[in-house]
Amino acid sequence: MAEQSELVNKPAPRLPGPKNRTILIGRTGTGKTVAGLWHLSNQDLERPWVILNFKNDEHIDSIENTTDVDYDFVPKKKDRGLYILRPLPGDMEGSPSLIETYLWKIWGREKCGIFCDETFMVGRNNKAFNACLTQGRSKEIPMIMCTQRPSYISLFCFSEASFIQVFDLNDFRDIDTVEGFVPIDWDKETPLKDHQSWYFEVARNLLYRFQPVPNMNEIRKVFASKLHRKWVRI
Repeated sequence: MAEQSELVNKPAPRLPGPKNRTILIGRTGTGKTVAGLWHLSNQDLERPWVILNFKNDEHIDSIENTTDVDYDFVPKKKDRGLYILRPLPGDMEGSPSLIETYLWKIWGREKCGIFCDETFMVGRNNKAFNACLTQGRSKEIPMIMCTQRPSYISLFCFSEASFIQVFDLNDFRDIDTVEGFVPIDWDKETPLKDHQSWYFEVARNLLYRFQPVPNMNEIRKVFASKLHRKWVRI
């Protein structure tokens, strides 16, 4: 996915693994959710993943053989595949909120991925979400987080990330937040084209310019090859 000219002088980029935290950032319409789902499709879905679908995203809903769940659901030992939780705005209220209480269950369960479609909805001070971020590697809780407002989310999303993918941004506060963690010189670099992104590998300190990821039709095919009807809870 990286531009070919970059690979002459750099090793091929790595994709997130089963213990990594990945954050994708970009204004509305830049393709971050599709890119997040592409990363998810490349994961081992023999492990359960809970998708926090705050806005009933059409791309998430187009994936077949998923299961809608509520706050009582915690994946059992033999559960696998994708489970979609649809939080309502009021679910983030209170201390602890419904979403924080639920994330503590995932933290306690371990070995379960979290995909968050709009991370700022979780709340900057959500203790359970931050615990999943800071202890995710040892507890085997991979995380894929998408957001359009990086200045509104917990800084642990950046400090604990193994991979940071940045699409176009137009708010100086968001750009300032990203520049604190990703070595992008916005003033000198050629502007990103539609659905292009910067992809930063934290461990190797390598920055790539990514071409657009495959479209949702191709991503759905990958999901279809990995997700099985027998995994769906009726």
